[in-house]
Amino acid sequence: MNHRKFVKGAMIVALLSIPSAALATNGYFSHGYGMKGKGMAGATATMAQDAFAGANNPASGVWAGGRLDLGVDWFSPRRKVTRSGSGGGALDFSADSDSTNFFVPEIGYNAMHSADVAYGITVYGNGGMNTDFPGGQLNCSPFGGPPVANGLCGLDRLGVDLSQLIVAPHASWRFASGHSVGIAPLFAYQRFEMNGAHLFTQLSQSPGDVTNRGYDSSTGWGVRVGYLGKLSPGVTIGAAYASKVRMGEFDKYKGLFAENGAFDIPAHLTLGVSFEPAKDVLVAVDWERIEYTGVASVSNPSTNQAPLGSSNGPGFGWSDIDVWKIGVQWKASPALTLRAGYNRSENPIQPRDVTFNILAPGVVKDHLTLGFTLALDKDSELTMAYMHAFSNAVEGASFFNAFAPGMGGNEKIEMYQNSLGIAWAKRW
Repeated sequence: MNHRKFVKGAMIVALLSIPSAALATNGYFSHGYGMKGKGMAGATATMAQDAFAGANNPASGVWAGGRLDLGVDWFSPRRKVTRSGSGGGALDFSADSDSTNFFVPEIGYNAMHSADVAYGITVYGNGGMNTDFPGGQLNCSPFGGPPVANGLCGLDRLGVDLSQLIVAPHASWRFASGHSVGIAPLFAYQRFEMNGAHLFTQLSQSPGDVTNRGYDSSTGWGVRVGYLGKLSPGVTIGAAYASKVRMGEFDKYKGLFAENGAFDIPAHLTLGVSFEPAKDVLVAVDWERIEYTGVASVSNPSTNQAPLGSSNGPGFGWSDIDVWKIGVQWKASPALTLRAGYNRSENPIQPRDVTFNILAPGVVKDHLTLGFTLALDKDSELTMAYMHAFSNAVEGASFFNAFAPGMGGNEKIEMYQNSLGIAWAKRW
């Protein structure tokens, strides 16, 4: 097999496919990267069983050996918004997002340069701010809006589409017996579109650059570094830190996002430990901290008294979150490995920001996962992983109450999710 040509072709497929992806489990990060990691709820800081070092811990590549991993994940988020108790019931409504099915590819390649040096590349995606609510539900003319309007008193359908593609070449070095370090430059591309938020134009410093401007894109870069240490035959520790990825501005939406359309990718830190409590059984535990407050357009409270698009302009109000992940793996036979996991994420959204987060209701907290790997022959394998994120909701006073007390009543955003993925791998 010509691995380089195969990887190049697979990357082209991923580049074409990921811009339509949507993931929103730990905020708008995926609960895991790589199908084996997803089956263990994303507890991957100490794992070296696939080629996704660039997305997890770059130091793991030197332990993974030569391999190619190709997969696709079916992801199905179900989002709902309800407004009740508005003045005379004029703005009451309930709607489900029509965007419910997404297919997200993943690619990992790892090669051994020598016994102690490895290199490779990982291609993965983030996203999750993808909603599509129906229009024509409200008559907003008594409040200065159109007579046929969506849930935020805008024209036609209401929703956003944010997708992020990250290409992460990586290198790792085993500098001592049982200890390795790694680095992965992160090259990111993101795409965004907003529709139906016409009400927000009157709150912006650039009213023509808020909504219905079509897709805009930007690029940027950051870096992920990692360490992995095998303290004994049964205990491994790992750590990985990804810097904030500094992205170019969305010029078409400089009147929406704070700092004239800036939308960087947050920094995040992961620490993990794994151990073997019994023969053929592995338990992995990770803690992750995602620093949403480092990105003004994501973390600025929606109650900020400043024009949309300005440095201190209103945002989604997301807080930093802690994520705990625990995964269990059992080698049931030489050909079959079974996995399960639990992922507990804090909810980044506060009740005060519920209206803005109708567009991005990333409120789920509890995730259960299952997975398995089946050896097809001595050099290839098939892996599957399933995830269910249990329904969670956030309720708070509507932004419409700012126009007149009691006008907007209360709003509730809620979501649950399912995903099912499959991956094939070749080892050499």
